[in-house]
Amino acid sequence: MSDTCHELLLRLAGRLPDDLLWRYRDWAASDAYAVLARSLPRTLLHGRIPLTDHEMRLLQDALVPYGAEPGAVSSVKGLDELPPTDYTFSPESPDRVPMGDSATVVLGATLRGRQGVGEVRSCWRIGPSGVNRVLLVAATTGHARLTGELQRVLRALGEHDPCVEVVPSGLDLPPYHRAALAASELVCAGAESEEHLVLS
Repeated sequence: MSDTCHELLLRLAGRLPDDLLWRYRDWAASDAYAVLARSLPRTLLHGRIPLTDHEMRLLQDALVPYGAEPGAVSSVKGLDELPPTDYTFSPESPDRVPMGDSATVVLGATLRGRQGVGEVRSCWRIGPSGVNRVLLVAATTGHARLTGELQRVLRALGEHDPCVEVVPSGLDLPPYHRAALAASELVCAGAESEEHLVLS
C-alpha cells in the first residue's frame, strides 16, 4: 500500500502545490493513510487536477481502502497523457546558492554509502512559485519513509516546502522528473549506486 501511495504522490510533483505535496508525503511516511484518504481526493477536485488512468488506479488502490469516498475519487477528471512540465530546471541556482551549500553537505553525509540508496542528484526548479531545490534519490526500498526523512532534514535546514523525489527502481518517469534529471548534478552515491542508477 505504501508503495502505491508513494508512486501516486511522486507522479503529482509539479502538479500539486509544494506546500501540500510535502505534507501529504509526510503523512504517507508516517502511515497516516486515513488522513490522506480524506484530503487528497478533495484537493484534486478543488484544484481541478486530472489524473491518467494509471494514476486513477493508484488513487483507488491506495486510498479507497482507507476511507476515500468512491464518489469523490471517481469524480476526479481524467487525462489521456501527461503534458510536458511547465517548469524549467537548472543545475545551478539562479539565486547563486552554490552546490556546496550546507544542505548538500548534510545530504551527502546522510546518504553516502547508505544501503538501499543509489544515486543522489540535485537541481534547481524555476517556476511561478520561485526557485526551489529538487532532490532526486534512487532507492530500492522504503521510499515513503526515506522521503519523509529527507524532507525533515531539508526543513530543519530552512527549506520551507522541500521537493524530495525518491524514485523506485524501474519506474517510468513522468515528464517533470525526466526534465529535472536532465538538469541535475550528482550529490553522492549510496551503496546501491552500481546496480541502481537514477539515470539508467
